[in-house]
Amino acid sequence: MKFDFDEYINREGTDCIKYDFRQLYFGRNDVIPMWVADMDFRTPDFVLDAVRNRTNHPVLGYSFRSDTYHNAIINWLQLRHQWTIKNKWISFSPGVVPGLTLAVTAFTNPGDKIIVQPPVYFPFYTSIEGTGREIIYNPLKLKNGRYYFDFEDLKTKINKNVKMLILCSPHNPGGMVWKEDELKQLTKICLEKKILILSDEIHSDLILRPNKHIPLACISEDIAQQVITFMSPSKTFNMAALSTAYAIISNTQLKKQYDHIVEYHHLHIGNVFGNIALTAAYSHGSEWLDQMLEYVKANIEYVVDFFKNKLPDIKVIQPEGTYLIWIDFRDTGLSHTQIKDKLIYKAKVGLNDGVTFGIGGEGFFRMNVACPRATVTESIKRIFQVFDK
Repeated sequence: MKFDFDEYINREGTDCIKYDFRQLYFGRNDVIPMWVADMDFRTPDFVLDAVRNRTNHPVLGYSFRSDTYHNAIINWLQLRHQWTIKNKWISFSPGVVPGLTLAVTAFTNPGDKIIVQPPVYFPFYTSIEGTGREIIYNPLKLKNGRYYFDFEDLKTKINKNVKMLILCSPHNPGGMVWKEDELKQLTKICLEKKILILSDEIHSDLILRPNKHIPLACISEDIAQQVITFMSPSKTFNMAALSTAYAIISNTQLKKQYDHIVEYHHLHIGNVFGNIALTAAYSHGSEWLDQMLEYVKANIEYVVDFFKNKLPDIKVIQPEGTYLIWIDFRDTGLSHTQIKDKLIYKAKVGLNDGVTFGIGGEGFFRMNVACPRATVTESIKRIFQVFDK
């Protein structure tokens, strides 16, 4: 079956953050919104049909997650990532970021130090500081248009008070799909220093060929006992409004502690429609996902080629995964504020401000290209008209 990703869907007036919060975030309503990390594509019919079918039943009472739900996760991870997991390793999470925050609370104490690797997804910072922990920065190194871990810096930052590292894999906003040797070096250090890793792998299905996502827990059995992996079909199938996240924890004691904190906050029930949507997506979604990724890859290639040929002072970090593009405006000679003002008030294109991603974000902006090609070309045309010298 051929899916239509060129379809335009008007999302205004649906309490949609991406569109209906433009005035709040950008100060105006007429920017093309290419910021919030959800898609402008239709949520797949096999998901919507499953949800509609459940609404036909006249009672929406308390529900549980059945074997069908768990088997959908098990089969999907085996199919897409060749990762063999067990039912008993799966824990519900009210969301990936809430799950990270709950894990920070469960496995560290106020005053403990937690490592992040900026520029990185900004909710990591509030998950740490909001719970009274201290952030330790291990900035990524940008070299020849790709980010790399700085292992030497990491070693110098670790002391007895460092208890945890939060990994973004694949990386948001840079789009890096970490290689096996990179992950092995990272886990070697964490194993030696007994540092627990929380691995945010929400973008793990959004991999651009020929790259391949490697779940961190697959690196070795030893590291599998020292990592909590958070995943969700929400980004993959454009259903962020539903509660579909989960954690994979093979360490029995860690899982017991994590489940305990979720349950005593009374967050373990979840959402019946999230359960159904996850099951449908993972059971029927492979063909749709493959086509969507090819479409997004073409969008990315269009943006990369355009800037390279028409605006060479604006550099694009070539993403290996995700539908997000991290764009480097620093060689334009403009200040960060000047760049931001040009994008919003002259080009009328709404991108995520790179400063919010922390160290290394100044002069950068993040673009979401999970949208029809016409939206991408119009946005790039507007940026060209403003920044062309």
